Amino acid sequence: MRPRNFFNKIIPLVAVLSLLGMASCSKGPTAKDSNIDYWTCTMHPSVHAKDPGKCPICSMDLVPVMKRSGSEATPSASSPKPEGTKDNKGGGSMPDMPGMPGMKQGGQTNAPETSEFVVPVERQQQIGVTYAKVERKPLEHTIRSVGAIVPDRGRNSQFVSRVDGYVQKLHVTSPGEIVEKDAPLLSIYSPDLLTTEREFVELLRMRDEAKSKEARETPARLIESAKRRLQLWNVTPEQIAELQRTRQATDTITLLSPFRGVVQSVPVEQGKSVKVGDMLVEVADLSVVWVWADFYENELSMLQAGQKLAITAKSYPNEKFEGTISLINPFIDETKRTAKARIDIPNADFKLRPGMYVNAKLTMNMGEALTVPVSAVMPTGTRNVVFVDKGGGKLEPRIVQLGAKYGDIYELQSGLQENERVIASANFLIDAESKVQGALKDFEQEKPEEGATSQAKP
Repeated sequence: MRPRNFFNKIIPLVAVLSLLGMASCSKGPTAKDSNIDYWTCTMHPSVHAKDPGKCPICSMDLVPVMKRSGSEATPSASSPKPEGTKDNKGGGSMPDMPGMPGMKQGGQTNAPETSEFVVPVERQQQIGVTYAKVERKPLEHTIRSVGAIVPDRGRNSQFVSRVDGYVQKLHVTSPGEIVEKDAPLLSIYSPDLLTTEREFVELLRMRDEAKSKEARETPARLIESAKRRLQLWNVTPEQIAELQRTRQATDTITLLSPFRGVVQSVPVEQGKSVKVGDMLVEVADLSVVWVWADFYENELSMLQAGQKLAITAKSYPNEKFEGTISLINPFIDETKRTAKARIDIPNADFKLRPGMYVNAKLTMNMGEALTVPVSAVMPTGTRNVVFVDKGGGKLEPRIVQLGAKYGDIYELQSGLQENERVIASANFLIDAESKVQGALKDFEQEKPEEGATSQAKP
């Protein structure tokens, strides 16, 4: 048995030796390692950090990027400087950005410079690369909405009985019938109408038989009063003129359609009695219809009365109708945050019917500018990269400044010239090829240096 004091002394000694062994075995880079140039993210090479941590984009652990030897290395303060070199404070070159070979940042201007890399044409064909040109195109901004067809309220005509009588004959029997202008709708038998027409004919006879001017004045005043009474009973001026010509009173009144339209409702039946105020028939003029379309409040500043819209319906997939904004409701729906605009649509053939859903598209001309396809742009966080095809498999990554998006194209502000050819698809595969080439290039540069170091050892 060993004494208790032996264990009390040996345990702290073993703990200290273990800690020293762990420190001597750790060979990983530390934040203060002088050979580390910066820290970056393997998924987002544009991230540069002085200290280790998490990627601000994807939260992955940052990995160190070691300094390179030779002309592209960033010399440390303690290392000797070769002849002809300058301190990195003013004109030293920075190392390549990982994942984008040849893309450097000048120490003086901080402007991105790019260099070419090669992906053979055969390889581009294998990965499905397509190309597009930087072109100057007209820009159009489109606003879309939906709505339902409703009849023009100012073009509907409701016939109400203005005399007591009976429906003698229905010329239209059901909703949906198309009637032409001045076509008969129904006839009403009314004894009161017969009495009034007889009075009108008698007044005409008295006026004609009068011998003096004074004798004709009284019948003339009564004739005008009888005309107004007949007009209030839905007798048209043409029918009154016919009565005045024939001098034949009748006991029926025939209601005529004031326009070409569609019968909307027929609430009466033939032979039934009607009283003053009863609804007889309703006719809708569908030569012009309305659409109440919803627009978001941030789109209202772009709308104004008189703008033309393209109207399409599923019932007529190959046809477009033209509509005009005639009214913008100033009240906004508090729930949907939209306002309604009334669109008037000519509908001479009655193709658009009340209740039908339609799509409205407003296209506005936004001028002309250089454009690049949306599929050609590869976003890399804070910047956008486009690969320019130089021919013969040579590609050049180019950082571009983009404007607004219009459909499948971007407005191009800077970075490309007109008629340059760019990669329009498989951008990420091209980016992967460039990363592989950059990794192989670094490996080939580091391998001779390791061999030279091993030969220098005794």
